[in-house]
Amino acid sequence: MPRFLILFILFVPLLGGCQLGSQAVVADKAVLDLPVEQSKIQPEVAVEPVEVDPVLMNSVLAVKELSNGLPAPVGSFLQQQPLLHYSGDFPLSDHSRVMDFLDRYQGRQQQTMVTWLQRSGRYIPKMQLVFASEGLPLDLAYLAMIESGFNVRAYSWAHAAGPWQFIESTGRMYGLNNDWWQDDRLDLERSTRAAARFLRDLYNRFDGDWYLAVAAYNAGPGRVSQAIRASGSRDFWDLADGNVLRTETIEYVPKLLAALHLISDPEAYGFSGLELADPIDYEVVTVATQTDLEIIAELSGATYQKIKDLNPALKRWSTPPGVSDYQVRVPVGTAEGFNRLYAELPASERIRYHRHQIQSGDTLLLLAQRYQIQVEDIMALNNISNPRALQIGRDLILPLREGFTQRPVEALADSYVRSRRRSYTVQPGDSIWSISRRFDITEKQLRVWNSLGWSNILRPGQVLLVSQPASRVSPQAAAVPQPTTTMVYRVEAGDTLWGIGRRFAVNIDQIRQWNDLAREHVLRPGQELTLIVPAGRQG
Repeated sequence: MPRFLILFILFVPLLGGCQLGSQAVVADKAVLDLPVEQSKIQPEVAVEPVEVDPVLMNSVLAVKELSNGLPAPVGSFLQQQPLLHYSGDFPLSDHSRVMDFLDRYQGRQQQTMVTWLQRSGRYIPKMQLVFASEGLPLDLAYLAMIESGFNVRAYSWAHAAGPWQFIESTGRMYGLNNDWWQDDRLDLERSTRAAARFLRDLYNRFDGDWYLAVAAYNAGPGRVSQAIRASGSRDFWDLADGNVLRTETIEYVPKLLAALHLISDPEAYGFSGLELADPIDYEVVTVATQTDLEIIAELSGATYQKIKDLNPALKRWSTPPGVSDYQVRVPVGTAEGFNRLYAELPASERIRYHRHQIQSGDTLLLLAQRYQIQVEDIMALNNISNPRALQIGRDLILPLREGFTQRPVEALADSYVRSRRRSYTVQPGDSIWSISRRFDITEKQLRVWNSLGWSNILRPGQVLLVSQPASRVSPQAAAVPQPTTTMVYRVEAGDTLWGIGRRFAVNIDQIRQWNDLAREHVLRPGQELTLIVPAGRQG
């Protein structure tokens, strides 16, 4: 029996006394000390996800959302695992592409792998608990290592963020919101649950083939479906050999499988002496109104940076304004004291700063009078040397209390850890057309990014940029995202993606992503498209 099912069975009785119902028969068969053969590489076998009683699952999710650490027996079970938490519940392969990456992990990429594996100790226990509650293989949680190296603040050139590297549109479809104040993609539990549900949807879409599901997580389900049609095969390795997938996707699945081989027995592959980070743990408190993180830190007896580290989804210096009963993570053992002190603190004293975006007619004197503060304090906090030269649209931080710090101003800049632009070394026989096709970019983009004229000849060994530059929008100029709504649009004769995108103020690539459309897809009258559009643009 897969260990993730055993873990789930252990987890359920702890959650508010849920009734097992039809699961009792399964529970009777659960044996924790079943031997697991890890020394042999298992052939590829499709693993069916365990059917879970939906009533039971709803009870699990309603009673406990992993908010207060690991239940003791479940935590103990995970701690009894080998050096790294490996369950053997995901199908492995000894394909040559997998073995190539296994050699690479033991060679020039060994130090990077050591860093990632040691970092996994901090996040994998909670990630696997989420995957268990969603009925997914526990070992699949290591996909986050391939995505981000377990960096919760990772931000890619494609604007994907968080440990699971969600782009904004896909994240929104799975309940992850991103605005000026917070980015749910950086939240460990919320993003992991979204990733688990996305992977489960992909698994079902591709008829229970985990390799195709993982490939689709990287490339998008539309591209994988297109590759299947082009090759006439549903075998991932046929797709990898058939030049119908991007190089990044061809390598993505073998990277995961090679990592799982290594994790199954790290010492056998030369990874002895790993010092795993301690599992992240915290308690959750609820703040009734907008509250500065400095206040939360003081009331919980923690440092400001500790609160920021436990709540990476919070971009700024406080919880979002206008949001009541916001859940914040605090160090273990501090929730009770925090709740007592917070209840005694008047709502008017829970915020020390106010964000004001300069509008036409604003002056520092008028703002000081409106908020009953000193002009000198506004100038000092915002490093203003000339009070007459205010820029419309700029964000000002107004200190509402004495004893202010520079933290809110520092928080105007986000804390994403951005990746570098991708590059490619030209090989013999390469052309502008073949390289642009390989990396799913246009020939014009490739020429512009690399200053190539129409007469330029590519040379083997030449290094080209093959991804767009990171956006450099100033935090002062960044606009507050507008509310959106999901709608279904029925294609009419003469419609084009460009025309639909212009009509509803959305990007063509987003329309393709939302509807799994290949780049050369031709619209048909009557076809229905899902669109996520700005509120008020449905008509």
